[in-house]
Amino acid sequence: MTLPTEPIGSIPRPAYLVEGLGEFAAGRIDAAALAELESRALADTIARFEETGSPVLTDGEQGKPSFATYPLAGLTALAPDGVVIPFADGHTRQLPRLTAGPFRYATHADEYLTRAKALTAKPVKQAVIAASAVSLIYPADGIEGYSQEQFIADLVNEAEADIRRSLDAGADSVQIDFTEGRLSLKLDPSGGLLRQFVELNNAVLDRFTAEERAKIGVHTCPGGDLDSVHSLDVDYAGLLPALFDLKAGRFFVQLASEPDPDRALAVIADNLKADQRVFVGVTDPIDPRVETPEEVRDRVLAAARYVPAERLGTCDDCGFSPFADDTSTSRDIAFAKIKARVEGTRLAAEKLG
Repeated sequence: MTLPTEPIGSIPRPAYLVEGLGEFAAGRIDAAALAELESRALADTIARFEETGSPVLTDGEQGKPSFATYPLAGLTALAPDGVVIPFADGHTRQLPRLTAGPFRYATHADEYLTRAKALTAKPVKQAVIAASAVSLIYPADGIEGYSQEQFIADLVNEAEADIRRSLDAGADSVQIDFTEGRLSLKLDPSGGLLRQFVELNNAVLDRFTAEERAKIGVHTCPGGDLDSVHSLDVDYAGLLPALFDLKAGRFFVQLASEPDPDRALAVIADNLKADQRVFVGVTDPIDPRVETPEEVRDRVLAAARYVPAERLGTCDDCGFSPFADDTSTSRDIAFAKIKARVEGTRLAAEKLG
């Protein structure tokens, strides 16, 4: 048998691209010069991805400012003082705040997909941000003349378009990044915010057919930025049952860095629905040590004690650089971990027969 194995999304940007992003922000290079650097980084990323033997590739998010904010890049109706996301090591990331409507995405993810597909014959998946994450840009005190209900209606339309355009452009699958799911339980331990997030994301997923949803996945992790996390201390058992209520066919679940993976696997087994497949994380992007293929194999075999092999796959716990300026992990380490994941998954498949 074979087990599917897929990356999550981001790959650390090369130093020349990180420097170029700073130069562009400071006004010292123009958009065309930055685009050349992004194209160079993308070509290198695709080539190195292929060298790992990965059966499915991503664009490495080389052109995204971050996994969360790419739809907002270029919008003018934004202020910088939005929701703050604290990480365990003390650093923070801050979302922008919407100041006027109507809300529209400035960039759709198929733009990244199309450029990547032109460079490879292998399948390419596309990561998109969840509507629930984007919903956080609407201010708590509202916007005069643009109600939250109007904003949500616009957001659902835009999130649907983001997924549909990638499917129409030939994505092997579309992965919805839902890292705010676990974080929501830290913000609201009652689970009310999590339920709101699930309902919002399902409002988007309801617009797709069962066949289309089979190609749509959801990724969850406790965050991963500058070698730190925002919600690893939140009990997975509070998230996982609600996670599998999302009307998607694939789930990419951080597990390699989980303190008690067996407990999480038991919850997954109890809640995974008949038409869903779970990809378990077998490499930890914020751990600088590269896992061996044998370690990966053993993690897969452990998961197979809970989840039938025909409904199992593997992935990395998270992207390796969800924000463009995160260079805490090197490109060499990222691709070494991906190669170990691919090889370890193959060893597990052989063992499972």
